[in-house]
This record gives sequence, C-alpha cells and structure tokens, in this order.
Amino acid sequence: MPESGSTYAAAGVDIEAGDRAVELMKEWVKKASRPEVVGGLGGFAGLFDASALARYQRPLLASATDGVGTKVDIARRMGVYDTIGHDLVGMVVDDLVVCGAEPLFMTDYICVGKVYPERVAAIVKGIAEGCTLAGCALVGGETAEHPGLLGADDFDVAGAGTGVVEADRVLGADRIRTGDAVIAMASSGLHSNGYSLVRHVLFDRAGWALDREVPELGRTLGEELLEPTRIYSLDCLALTRTTEVHAFSHITGGGLANNLARVIPEGLRAIVDRSTWTPGAIFELVGQAGSVERLELEKTLNMGVGMMAVVPADSVDVALTTLADRGVEAWVSGEITERTAGDAEAVTLTGDHAS
Repeated sequence: MPESGSTYAAAGVDIEAGDRAVELMKEWVKKASRPEVVGGLGGFAGLFDASALARYQRPLLASATDGVGTKVDIARRMGVYDTIGHDLVGMVVDDLVVCGAEPLFMTDYICVGKVYPERVAAIVKGIAEGCTLAGCALVGGETAEHPGLLGADDFDVAGAGTGVVEADRVLGADRIRTGDAVIAMASSGLHSNGYSLVRHVLFDRAGWALDREVPELGRTLGEELLEPTRIYSLDCLALTRTTEVHAFSHITGGGLANNLARVIPEGLRAIVDRSTWTPGAIFELVGQAGSVERLELEKTLNMGVGMMAVVPADSVDVALTTLADRGVEAWVSGEITERTAGDAEAVTLTGDHAS
C-alpha cells in the first residue's frame, strides 16, 4: 500500500478547531463594539467608519502595540485564560491615552501551540471585556497555530490599538511647567511588567507554589500574580474633560522614574516623594524573597503606581475629586521644579514609603 499523503492536520494544524474557536468568541467580540464599527467578525480586515473624525479640526491618529510578557505563563499554569486579555488591553490603550488620545479600536494576535477552542475563546473574552472597560472596539484579530515551535499548552498574545486626538490637545512635555503637581494613580498590583524577575524570585529562588496561601496577600500567590492590569483610559479622558492636564505617564516596564522621565522636558525635573504611598504587599514580598535591592525593584516594577498625571497646582482638587468619583485611588505624589546644573536625572525619588 502506498503511504498516504501528508495533511495539514497531520502536521499539527487543526483548521476545524480554529473555526470552532471563532464561533465561540463571536458573542464576546460583538459586545466590544462602537457605533463606528462596520460589519462583524469573519472578514479579512476590521472596518471602522472614519467619518466620525469629521468633527475634529485636525485629527491625529495615535497607534500602540504591546503584549503581556511572561505573565502568560501564570495564566497557563493556573489554567485561567479569561483575565489575561484585560492585561493586553491595558498595556495598549493606556499607552494611547498618555498623549490624550481616545482609544477607538484594537486588534489582537493569539499564537498557540495547539488550538483548544474553549481556551482561545476565553482569551478573546478577556480582551473583549478589556475593550469594553477601555471604551474601544475589538474589530478583529488572528489566531495562529504553531505546532513544533510552541508546546501544545503554550501561547502568547499581542495587540495593536488606534486612537485619535485633536492636534492642539496633544498632551506631553511641552505643556509641563514649574509648580505643576504630580498625581499618582494606584495600580491593581504588578500589572503586566517585571514577571521575569517575579517568577525567578518566587518560583526559582523561594520555591513557592501558585496555590500557596499568602497571609500578607489575603489570597493565593497565583491569584495575586494573575490580578488583571487596571485600565485607566476612561479615567484619564475624564480628567481631560473636567480639568486641565499637562501630561500622563503610563508606569510599565522600567518603573516609575524611567517612565515619568519620558514626559519631563529639558530644564525641569519631577520630585516624587515615596512617603506619600505604601506599595502593595506583593512588592515587599518580591524584594524580601529575592533580596532585591530597592533600586532594582523600582526600575523593574510599578511599586503600586500604574498611571501618573501632571496637572497645574490649581487643578489638583478637581482632578482628585474626579478620580475618586470614578473609584480610582489617587494622591499628590510630587511636584515639578527647575532642574539645576547638579540635577542629572529628570525624576528624583525622595523619602521612604509609608509603612
């Protein structure tokens, strides 16, 4: 008997499973929509009615792309797939809103070793829920099966987003002035950065298991590590509508000082006082378990601050009230001053965190 011909399925790609995944995710994608979205899931490209931009004098499109790094390993090991999408959306839309842009739509890319339809649908469910929280639409995406390159249970996610801002309302360094206040917004935890360090410290060095009950956290280690990234886009946009804002800074990889420095102009510096807040217990646990020095923690993790706003001093009260009304814990963490010849850094962290 001659040997039968090779097939895509024999090579490890299951087209039927992919089709099943698409069917399962449709209901979630439908919920993450906006009036400008044209058509539905299944086309080769997502369509968005750009005539909505006609109300702008000079609309600038903003774009961003990101993933969630090695946090996907936590989701895989816990078998929980419907929260990682919140992280993906947060990483993308909160980069968009930093310049004042309203997030309009996102697309996603999910790469798996083997398509398990329910698993893929759960990931997309989280992305769609994240888009709803961000006020943007999920207009399409791609699921790719890579047998031989990824293990059957391995996966990764990435996304790209587009937003719009009026040209004369773009936020950034050129608006910042001496005397401005720096407002910090609390993170929900680690968010989606620094997990390579966290995993090395807690798993490889400390030998902790994901199901370990940690009294300081009030839950298991796995539940803490999988806590979704807070999505700030609508909160930041609300700030720009209620008071004057000069700049935002999304605190992600590189930590607070490095990210805030990206919006501080030449000749000025931000002085941030650590004593104005207490980082969550997970940050101290990582430091203690790995004997990680404070400087290393601060340049890797967000240390309890997920977003910062730079506003005029007379905008502080309205800004804090607006954020409080939206359920965002926020506080004045510092100020903008002149940078003298001896000030090498754009951001200076002072004091010690409150205990």
